[in-house]
Amino acid sequence: METKWLEDFVSLAETRSFSRSAQLRHVTQPAFSRRIQSLEAWAGTDLVDRSSYPTRLTPAGETLYDQSLEVLQALQSTRAMLRGHTAAGQDVIEFAVPHTLAFTFFPAWVSSLREKFGPIKSRLIALNVHDAVMRLVEGSCDLLIAYHHPSQPYQLDADRYEMVSLGEEVVAPYVKPDANGAPLFQLPGRVGQPLPYLGYAPGAYLGQMVDLILKQSGAAIHFDRVYETDMAEGLKAMALEGHGIAFLPFSAVKKDVRAKKLVSAAPPDMKNLQITMDVRAYRERPSGKEPGKAGIHANRSSTPAPKRNTQALWDYLLAQALPN
Repeated sequence: METKWLEDFVSLAETRSFSRSAQLRHVTQPAFSRRIQSLEAWAGTDLVDRSSYPTRLTPAGETLYDQSLEVLQALQSTRAMLRGHTAAGQDVIEFAVPHTLAFTFFPAWVSSLREKFGPIKSRLIALNVHDAVMRLVEGSCDLLIAYHHPSQPYQLDADRYEMVSLGEEVVAPYVKPDANGAPLFQLPGRVGQPLPYLGYAPGAYLGQMVDLILKQSGAAIHFDRVYETDMAEGLKAMALEGHGIAFLPFSAVKKDVRAKKLVSAAPPDMKNLQITMDVRAYRERPSGKEPGKAGIHANRSSTPAPKRNTQALWDYLLAQALPN
């Protein structure tokens, strides 16, 4: 039995929706369903009443839900205690950052901070989106930096967490140019001649953004998926070699675009094939309160004061985000 099965089950118990929980857990719905089935096989009984809508738990499922909350809370508390033995010093700010932002955004952002805010000591923990969010929920980092779009919000309680915007990021299609500077492949493609597509793996946050771009465009796009990975840097490397079209954050490609190693794969009349996201920093509010309900996302009874350097940085970020 894996703890992520319990986390999946708790999410399903709270949302009562396989599709919604799959989105929140950043996996495909078939993969999420298989994990619930694996948990049922381990338990030796049905945990979910699949004959009802919305989904509801069986009596055995209700029992396991209560026990799962206790087990997960105990594991999280133990994990926090163990990490305390190797925690970063009080002058080191720990950032949990999804892989793409760790490569594309974080280095330049820290350089800007050092110029305008002053020197900082930082520790970067690069993770997938779900694990990065869980680092914040578990109190295992000082700040979370992540993308935000209204269509895919993180389920973070505004009473417990606060955020500040760090800027915007545009995701759009890019491709290698030919010898004349024209795109090797240009959207939208044809029915009999689909374009080679470099896509994100199922469950990847940016993959969900690309799905939204294609849905909102209203255009018939003809792709042949020839490669997939969950990291934008991996897609960019393949695009630079001319293997196909990839939807990439501008921060990941701006140097390559300026050097004319990559160009837009969208023609002038399809400039709507892009999406703008916020880049946000999140932290737990310094003063907590008693949780209303125990759960995987439940608050602790109190939140320790933030590190002095973390508080100073947060105050600076808030001041920078204020309108001029």
